[in-house]
Amino acid sequence: MPRILAIDYGQKRVGIAVTDEMKIIASGLTTIPSETAIAFLTDYFRKEKVEKVIVGEPKQMNNEPSQSAGIIDAFVAKFKTTFPEISVTRVDERFTSKMAFQTMIDSGLSKKQRQNKSLIDEIAATIMLQDYLVANSK
Repeated sequence: MPRILAIDYGQKRVGIAVTDEMKIIASGLTTIPSETAIAFLTDYFRKEKVEKVIVGEPKQMNNEPSQSAGIIDAFVAKFKTTFPEISVTRVDERFTSKMAFQTMIDSGLSKKQRQNKSLIDEIAATIMLQDYLVANSK
């Protein structure tokens, strides 16, 4: 069965999470440099069936797009051109990084481990994907 993949796209890094084949649980997959995202996804899609990709949509508290919105919109446009057969859904990603950091604290990670921005991005993608699964399971 095809999976759902989530992308927390940033200027430097991309956090990636994926569902199990039953689309019940979201798990962190990896964090990669932003400039390698399309190449990584091309390779991943050759190995795994993915029916949908969730991409974070950064918004400010007043619902206006954040400063990074243009960078992410450009990535989404390139993604849709490169992978036209895969559906893309944008989701609000406000607070996912803060929630990821809090998750790291709650998990008992040391201060040094919590400074790992790559791990924060991967956890943020996982939170985004799990929230999407919960919201769409009804």
